[in-house]
Amino acid sequence: MAKKVKTTIKLQLPAGKATPAPPVGTALGPHGINIAAFVKEFNDRTAGGDMTIPVLMTVYEDRSFSFILKTPPASNLIMKAIGLAKGSANPLTTKVGKITAKQIKEIAEKKMVDLNATTLEAAEKIIRGTCRSMGVEVID
Repeated sequence: MAKKVKTTIKLQLPAGKATPAPPVGTALGPHGINIAAFVKEFNDRTAGGDMTIPVLMTVYEDRSFSFILKTPPASNLIMKAIGLAKGSANPLTTKVGKITAKQIKEIAEKKMVDLNATTLEAAEKIIRGTCRSMGVEVID
């Protein structure tokens, strides 16, 4: 028999560096989950990474849990690809970097499983939109 789902929780945590302190403790504590067990399992599964990893966690009525790791946010992948620390405060007037169409295609291929797109071209358009909102200029 399947376990009864109590709730789902979405978190974004640094790969391999989660701690029981906030935001993990404050998100999981009210649900009675073993926070140390989650932190250990998350850090083991994401060891060696340097990105922020989104986590979709399912909490069951018996206080057990399971979680799915997603791909890093598109903005983080873009910043890593072009060596940026952060995006532009005003993307319309201030451009902070340039990215090539080849780099956009690589990011779109990596993010394809988590994007709401059926084709690679649609995924590339989504990534281009993220670049535009960050003040990153796309070079074709």
